[in-house]
Amino acid sequence: MSTNKLILSSNLESFLPLINKGKVRDIYSINPSTLLFVTTDRISAFDVALATGIPSKGAILTLVTAHWASVLTNAIPGLSTHVLTLNLPSQIPHALHTTYHHRSMQVRNLIPFKIEAIVRGYLTREAWDSYQKDGTVCGIRIPDGLKESEAFPDGPIYTPSTKADVGEHDEDISEARAAELVGSLEYADRIKELSMEIYEVAHAYAWERGLILADTKFEFGLDVEKNE
Repeated sequence: MSTNKLILSSNLESFLPLINKGKVRDIYSINPSTLLFVTTDRISAFDVALATGIPSKGAILTLVTAHWASVLTNAIPGLSTHVLTLNLPSQIPHALHTTYHHRSMQVRNLIPFKIEAIVRGYLTREAWDSYQKDGTVCGIRIPDGLKESEAFPDGPIYTPSTKADVGEHDEDISEARAAELVGSLEYADRIKELSMEIYEVAHAYAWERGLILADTKFEFGLDVEKNE
């Protein structure tokens, strides 16, 4: 694994153009079709980036991402992810490889869809709070009489939200609003279809290992050349 030195900012602007600093990741341009994601040790909680960090957190997140990308693409025919390689590009000096190894990945440069695709399998956290108030979760009517953390009786539900900028909060939205934000019903339906399938595969994978994946969220991007 990379060095356990706390990395709150990557500072690689001398070697690659910085495109964006997110809550946790710094994004650089390698070439028109490829980006470099550097996952720092910054902490994001409730959509707020904190000033503190956890050593090696970025490396762990990167390795977990790469693992799930491998698991899911092997299990779901036709699924493509953004991940290309964990190798650092040639522009980064070898002297820095120990610092950024395993916390960096080269990824496809995609056009992001401005929604978060959330799938919930269990009545927990904010879903439980909403259910207690009016029997719904993100506007979806849920059968009466369920207990906290119980699986939804009709299977997982899809509850998209907005993709907020740093410092702002995501907001639950309807599937119709999600279609407006992504630009077409075709894209929205495909995002929902993939999200549900990915959740089912990931839930089964976790279940076999003694874990319950209560809910999760995905982000999708468009490859304009391939229209995928």
